[in-house]
Amino acid sequence: MSFENFEAFLAMGGHGLYVWVSYGMALLVILFNFLWPLHLNKGKARARISLLRRESLLDASNETGRDGS
Repeated sequence: MSFENFEAFLAMGGHGLYVWVSYGMALLVILFNFLWPLHLNKGKARARISLLRRESLLDASNETGRDGS
């Protein structure tokens, strides 16, 4: 499809609003599908780090308790 100028390209033969909104929504869905799992994994990683820190602190306190007995 050939357009006479950039305005005609944006208008898309009178269907420009539908076309560009559709492209925008598709882009948002693709970005969401890419970024949301990264966000979830970051939260899981923080939870695992927190759990490991608590476990190491608990182990350290248990070891000092045994040595002092």
